[in-house]
Amino acid sequence: VQLQACGGGLVQAGGSLRLSCAASGFRLVDYGIGWFRQAPGKEREGVSYIRSSSGSTYYASSVKGRFTVSGDNAKNTVYLQMNSLKPEDTAVYYCARGRPVASAWSSSKMYASWGRGTQVTVSS
Repeated sequence: VQLQACGGGLVQAGGSLRLSCAASGFRLVDYGIGWFRQAPGKEREGVSYIRSSSGSTYYASSVKGRFTVSGDNAKNTVYLQMNSLKPEDTAVYYCARGRPVASAWSSSKMYASWGRGTQVTVSS
């Protein structure tokens, strides 16, 4: 099982980035993928979640309306489109595999496999 997140970078406030999470060793349709982020000195927080088999998606209130999660089962890849970025979005972003119940999608404890993070820095 491997998850590879990429696509981070430095962007000005108001800009956009698209993160990718390429999965190998399992099928996306069999699991959910969560996006998390962790800023220096802060706890890891759930940003978004997608379950490709059902089409279910969830978002943290802080990113709702600005971020969009999607999946490409043929490529076994999940994307996080981030628009209208703010300096407070600066963090290391991670993707993780799990099968959380809907009410617990944002709990990192629900995910057993994690990819390496990708740094997102938003300048003001």
